[in-house]
Amino acid sequence: MQLRDIEIFLTLADELHFGRTAERLRIAQASVSQSIAKQERSIGGRLFDRSSRTVRLTALGRQLREDLLPIPGALRRSLDRAALAARGGTAVLRVGMIGENAHDLLPFWESFRSRHPQWQLKIRHSPFVNPFDSLRQRDIDVLVAWLPIEEPDLSVGPVICTEPMVAMMAATHPLVDDKNVSMEAFGDRGLFGPSEPQPAYWEDAYSPFTTPSGRAIERAHTVASCEEVPTIVATSDAIDLTSAHAARYCARPDIAYLPITDSHLLRWGLVWRSDAETEPVRALAQVVRDLGVLAQ
Repeated sequence: MQLRDIEIFLTLADELHFGRTAERLRIAQASVSQSIAKQERSIGGRLFDRSSRTVRLTALGRQLREDLLPIPGALRRSLDRAALAARGGTAVLRVGMIGENAHDLLPFWESFRSRHPQWQLKIRHSPFVNPFDSLRQRDIDVLVAWLPIEEPDLSVGPVICTEPMVAMMAATHPLVDDKNVSMEAFGDRGLFGPSEPQPAYWEDAYSPFTTPSGRAIERAHTVASCEEVPTIVATSDAIDLTSAHAARYCARPDIAYLPITDSHLLRWGLVWRSDAETEPVRALAQVVRDLGVLAQ
């Protein structure tokens, strides 16, 4: 079988429709029929039972499909390795993190390095404004970002960690005496927002636009980076919403972090460009799946 015949067979085994197979592969439907007929003659048995209404794999077809499925993935990995060798270097997997909790995720980094000593792993910070630009401009290979992410050119991998949200305010703020706050408090006081537009669904997952009772939460302040928020909060009566790990990694004597009684759970996951799913990217995703979600 030629590689093109394998591709046609596997696509038809997936679609079970000659027309959709031809459309997906951008070839004539007659070419699909001819390829399958040629394969059946070569093998000596029918791979598909077909009628005017249905197309089904035979037992022989199911066996062949199972045997051939690993070939496209193995071929893709071989091409990745060949391209890397042609560049004369060692693969470097660059991971961008919007959060500050890279240390919490150390078990994932160590496991990746232990399993794949042939590859380098570099962790760097990524901004929350224009969050996906670093991926799209190929400055990083994988982004650790909060979910959901619903961008057509990006693939979402496994969840790596989850955590609650906390309220951030000046240490002298009147709400500090309450020991905790409700999301309803942000309906009165507003939240911080990005200086440039973000996908609304993505911003809402971190900083909701409404309270649990349905009241609107205004964007009382706009910032171009996370680093601006603590200074504004510490020197005013503004409050903001942030992930729980910030209370540990960004502790300051002039800022207090309070639990939120009706906080939503923030989920962080891996995301990468769909057209750049390399072997190191897949390997990191597998490490995360194997180790499981870190609950903070």
